[in-house]
Amino acid sequence: MKTINPFVIAFSALLGALSPQVYAGTAAEQLAAYSTLAGTPAQAARGQQLFNSRHGKEWSCSTCHTSAPSADGKHASTGKVIAPLAPAFNPERFTDMAKTEKWFRRNCNDVMGRECTSSEKADVLAWLLTLKR
Repeated sequence: MKTINPFVIAFSALLGALSPQVYAGTAAEQLAAYSTLAGTPAQAARGQQLFNSRHGKEWSCSTCHTSAPSADGKHASTGKVIAPLAPAFNPERFTDMAKTEKWFRRNCNDVMGRECTSSEKADVLAWLLTLKR
């Protein structure tokens, strides 16, 4: 008979406990989920810096979303218009965790050459939530 690794049991329990937060439906709930997963509070200033800086690749987040993500952006290679990223200026943003994860995965890879950490996602989202009308 095979023995189950205690780590697998603990990890499964942790995922089960976090799953309601991971599928949060508002930007604030998603921020709370990312902060919980990161194990540290988000820092908006760090998110703004991450958003506007290059990280070893050709683009930064602001290349397409502009340094003021309260306005339309434009994709750097396709020219496609991108609706404002800040939730106060586009209420559809950060309302679907699956979409949020999809775009973080794609865009972090374009900007950083890797997936963003939960802490990085929390920081960027915290900064975007500071932008008000």
